[in-house]
Formats: sequence, structure tokens, C-alpha cells
Amino acid sequence: MTNISELKVGGKADVVQGTVKDIGDTRAFNKFGKDLKVANAILEDESGSIKLSLWNDDITRIKNGDKIKVKSGFVSEFQGEKQLSAGKFGTIEVVSE
Repeated sequence: MTNISELKVGGKADVVQGTVKDIGDTRAFNKFGKDLKVANAILEDESGSIKLSLWNDDITRIKNGDKIKVKSGFVSEFQGEKQLSAGKFGTIEVVSE
């Protein structure tokens, strides 16, 4: 398990666990002919916090206060902030509500 404070931009996040805080507004857009939705949240653990991108079905499935596990995610940078996403190959699992 990786602590949030250890995540590096451009790196993989094999398993990160934390509590979801402050899910923002959902934005809808069309890219490559697909309708997509994204919302940003904050994921916290005892070591720190990171912006978490929630895509499509994850937006309605995950709630503020849920403890989640992100597997096979990746870390990118957007507007100068580190950001964690499950991406195409990762998963987000609700551990407890």
C-alpha cells in the first residue's frame, strides 16, 4: 500500500487507500465522439491529500466520506497540482461507507 505523500507525478499508484472528501461539480463534455463526465474530489490518508479524478459511473457510485482503494492508478499533474486517477486500466473500490 502506498501513502498519498509518496505519490510522484508520472508514477503508478499500485494500491492507494484513503477517505473521499469534497466531491466537486460534475462536468460533462464530448471527446472523440464519446460523452464523458468527470468530477474532482480530494482523497486523504494519514500522510496527506491528493486531487482524485472520478470518471463517469464512479461519480455516482462514490460518496463523500467513503473509504476507497484505488488499484493500478496513475499520478499526473494538472494546473500545477498532483492528481490521482484510476485511468483506463485501474479500479476504484469502496472499502467502507
